[in-house]
Formats: sequence, C-alpha cells, structure tokens
Amino acid sequence: MSAAPDARPVSGIPGALVLLPVALGDAPWRDFLPAAVQQRATHIRHFIVENARAARAHLKRLDFPGTLRDADIRELPADASEDALDALLAPTRAGEDIGLMSDAGCPAVADPGAKLVARAHALGLRVVPLVGPSSVLLGLMGSGLNGQSFAFHGYLPVAGEARDRQLRGLEDESRRLGRTQIFIETPYRNERLFAALLRVCQPRTRLCIARDLAAAGEYLRTLTIADWRKTPPPALAKRPVLFLLLAQ
Repeated sequence: MSAAPDARPVSGIPGALVLLPVALGDAPWRDFLPAAVQQRATHIRHFIVENARAARAHLKRLDFPGTLRDADIRELPADASEDALDALLAPTRAGEDIGLMSDAGCPAVADPGAKLVARAHALGLRVVPLVGPSSVLLGLMGSGLNGQSFAFHGYLPVAGEARDRQLRGLEDESRRLGRTQIFIETPYRNERLFAALLRVCQPRTRLCIARDLAAAGEYLRTLTIADWRKTPPPALAKRPVLFLLLAQ
C-alpha cells in the first residue's frame, strides 16, 4: 500500500469530489435533476467516469457549455491501484472540483465508483453527493415491498445451479428477516433469471419487476410468484431490469 500523498491544494482551497447523477434513459435533464445540480455539473471541467463515450452523451444532455473535447474526461479502471486513484484525484490539489459519473443513475451505487470515493475520504478530500435518480431506490419506492430493511446484491451467479441455490438462500433470508432482496442481471439474461425465479421461489413470495425506470417504456409491477406464473411475462430481453423479492 502506497503512502498517502500530500493532499494540501496548491491554491490553498481544496477541490471536491462531486458525485454527479445522470439520466437512467434519454430524458432531458429538467425531468430528473434540480437546476442547481445541473449548474454545478456544468462548472466542472474534470470528470472520472465509467465509460467516456456515455459520459460525453450525458454531459451533452446536461447542456454542458463549450466543447466537450476541452473537458478532462478519464475512465476509472476496474482494478485501479491507490497510485492510479491518486493520479485521477490530482486536480483537487490545484483547487479543482472533479465530477464522478456512472453510466446511469447515481455514482457509487450499483457502480464501481465507490472505490474512488473511499480513496477521496482517505486523502481527506471533501465528497459532495448531489441529488439525482437511483434505479435501486426508485424500484424500492415503487415496489410496495419492505423499505425499512433491504439489501442490494448486484449480479447473481451465472451458472444455473449456483444461481438457483443463491435464490433459495435469498428467499429464506428474506422470510426470516423481513428483508427486501434486490438484484440485477445482464440484460440478455433477464428472461432466464425471471424463469428461474418463477421455478425456484415459493408461491406466496412477492416479486417486483422494475424495467426502464424513469425512461420511456417504464414498467413496474409487484405480484406473488403464484400470480406471476399465471400472468403473461413482461418484455425483459435486452432492457435494464431491477428484480425485488420479499418472502412471506
């Protein structure tokens, strides 16, 4: 582990790591952001992002002034070392703010940016989260499931046997603790996961399917597994879907 570099800013006033939410779909910024957040975003010139091409599209949607080619946009490596993270955060030492952006929604939530946020804290930098859409929270809000106790598990195992075993474990934990279990899948495997849920879970377990949240084609419905088995399945292939489960 490398020693923390001197985080004192050259200008005397440190820059901040600003967590910039972005759209979940193609909506104009006025549909999902307060004006103050949009104004803060357009005054930043350094960005750390999940994907540079997606980030430029998001900044264009935010009415970013000037030429995007002049903005400093750097991708966050999946396996970045502390030295690499320190280099990405270097503009703060010159008093410059840095915007952290996800591909969709809120950075560091269901997103690899948490590692950079943790490093910013270790360096004593100010971290500023801004208001914006989170598919995890929107799905939970709209599900009617328990919002007092919940857990987000990210992706489940790909292999069928391991996936089914984890589904049974999550359902059992949900029943014991009254906890809403939230997870996602790679869009082209959504239908496979949905079929596994209908096959593995108990009839009284409630399942919410939240698709295309805050975007055109939004679909949000909660039914018991027994009722889902009798209902025509929603279109899930190649669409962003959140799965939420609460066992009885």
